[in-house]
Amino acid sequence: MFGILRAYILIALWQARPGLAGYDMHDAITFCFVTQAFIGPMQLFGGGLGIPERIRTGDIALDLVRPASLQLWTLAEDAGRASYLFLIRGIPPMLVGAALFGIVVPASAGQWLAFLTGFALAVLVSFGWRYLIALSVCWLADDRGVAVLSLVLTTFFSGMMVPLHIFPGWLGELARALPWAAMAQLPTDLYLGKAPILDTLAFQAFWAAVLLGIGALATRAIRHKVVIQGG
Repeated sequence: MFGILRAYILIALWQARPGLAGYDMHDAITFCFVTQAFIGPMQLFGGGLGIPERIRTGDIALDLVRPASLQLWTLAEDAGRASYLFLIRGIPPMLVGAALFGIVVPASAGQWLAFLTGFALAVLVSFGWRYLIALSVCWLADDRGVAVLSLVLTTFFSGMMVPLHIFPGWLGELARALPWAAMAQLPTDLYLGKAPILDTLAFQAFWAAVLLGIGALATRAIRHKVVIQGG
């Protein structure tokens, strides 16, 4: 229902402003249902990781002494969750959108490959951001405030609500340069064939490397000193 409501809002907008952001009506509807399919796999509304609760219970102490990287272990778990949710909660909404409104389908195998690669990189960027939010509990003792901030930033700057291309001037340039754009806007543009493939994938890979690198440093920091509730 959320996707259908969004679709009608975008239809009304594109009827008033045909060709807005370089999209036609079918592109706008497709944008709606592709980004809708990203909500579960990329946890665009936040969460998806069990680290905050394990910090609160003290179980994180066991995780940190295991002979495995906490970050890679959590990433593997999150990748499995993302794959499952893409199949169960991602594809069905797209099929509903296709049945009710009709959506654009990539025209070539190369476009499909670019989209799937962009999707995988988007999952990495999403994980990198959410991992840092989860680890913040080690210093803040509560993730509710930072989780709400993350929800606002991700919803506004990822392209989840409306295409970032319609943001004016410096705001649009800023939004498209931030890591959240790599989560929804860019893989959707790859799906629609609206973005240069190599430049887009390089941008996503850059932010994935940055966020994962910061996450690795943060993991190292909590190995040296971590404060958990109760000990």
